[in-house]
Amino acid sequence: MANSLQARKRARQAEKHRQLNASQRTNLRTHIKNVIKAIESGDKSVAEAEYKKAVPVIDSATVKGHIHKNKAARHKSRLNTHVRAM
Repeated sequence: MANSLQARKRARQAEKHRQLNASQRTNLRTHIKNVIKAIESGDKSVAEAEYKKAVPVIDSATVKGHIHKNKAARHKSRLNTHVRAM
């Protein structure tokens, strides 16, 4: 366990950041899954709406450093390809 005041504070901050990062990562995955479910349901208008909701979340995760920019581009590209193919 941390002994100094500084080390205790860093431990508190690390835990807070870990929880925030986990929440944002979960939010990203949820939005991607929502697009996939809409694509599988076959309703193009719903899929397009879900895709438009997911893109800002993916971009935000990239800016915050949760995922690499190439991974974000790959997700957006593949989801968009599936939506357009409907």
